[in-house]
Amino acid sequence: MTAPAYDLSAAVLCRVQGHHAFEACVEQLATAIRLGVFAEGSMLPPERELAGRMAVSRATLREAIAALRQANLVSTQRGRGGGTVVQPAAAFREAGRTELADRADELADALTFRRIVEPGACHAAASRRLSSEHLDLVRATLDDVLGAQDEAAHRQADSRLHLAIATVTESPMTINAVTAVQGPLHDMLTAIPVLQTNIEHSNRQHRAIVRAIERGDAPAARREMERHCDDTAALLRGLLP
Repeated sequence: MTAPAYDLSAAVLCRVQGHHAFEACVEQLATAIRLGVFAEGSMLPPERELAGRMAVSRATLREAIAALRQANLVSTQRGRGGGTVVQPAAAFREAGRTELADRADELADALTFRRIVEPGACHAAASRRLSSEHLDLVRATLDDVLGAQDEAAHRQADSRLHLAIATVTESPMTINAVTAVQGPLHDMLTAIPVLQTNIEHSNRQHRAIVRAIERGDAPAARREMERHCDDTAALLRGLLP
């Protein structure tokens, strides 16, 4: 007797939270593709069906699929009978991310460590009575992020903002910890496509983090950085092998 065919996508694709919708869609779809839930050469389900499963707008779903396309996980076929086609696994490997494979444990640990350290640094920064010099430093590095003109400049400015937040805590151990985690994070981020939607989300989160630090709201500063770390980790889990 032939075993029944099960829809494994139901185990991977589920309702996502509104403010994490784009990143969660990328993570879930990329995971489903990498795990073979959607086989090489097959079509993804129609947009209406996928959007319904994950309870997101079709616009958000299209942005997520565009991210997968930039990562060479899928391609789009136009015309009658067209749709979103799952690319062979080799196409993803050839995109330049397999050099990180032998560091998988280290990089996964870095994301765990970051989730502990950076929200704590934000809480500490917001808990202090910051000098005008420290406030100017945080504001200036935020301006650099928001005004970055190209991908490389944005990545570097992003790292500088996180290091600036650690710096104003005036805690050498905190500064060292954030510095240590930014290295592997940078390696991971440079191995995935630069996604405009994610940059926009990230910039909004950076603004919220800095505003919380400026007004001395330590719980909000921690909470906003936790969201930022979670969204970045979701993208990396989805797009890195």
